[in-house]
Amino acid sequence: MPAFTSGVEFTHVAREWRLKWSEDGDKASLAAVQKVLDAKLAAVKAVKGFVNVQRVVCGGCHDYKVITKISAESFGDWEAAGFAPEAEFLAEVKAVEGVTAVETQTFTLESL
Repeated sequence: MPAFTSGVEFTHVAREWRLKWSEDGDKASLAAVQKVLDAKLAAVKAVKGFVNVQRVVCGGCHDYKVITKISAESFGDWEAAGFAPEAEFLAEVKAVEGVTAVETQTFTLESL
């Protein structure tokens, strides 16, 4: 089992796609981003080692996050594949009017 140090082991790695959406146009950017995600979900769920995908939306700070959890043993393959379909998702949401601060992050994710 991989570990950062003694007692901090992990068996899963997550990739997060995050952005900020706007209230403008009756939250049109939020609706558009959700449509982009809907179109990519099958590809996300087909990633080798897939465990789950979560969507986080905050109405107060306008966060939109997609967190895909996979097995640690499969992570290297997904990373080598560019975290597909990440590039397409990011390009499409960056083109949505009202979307800002598009970022990604990788971290471990364990239920305790």
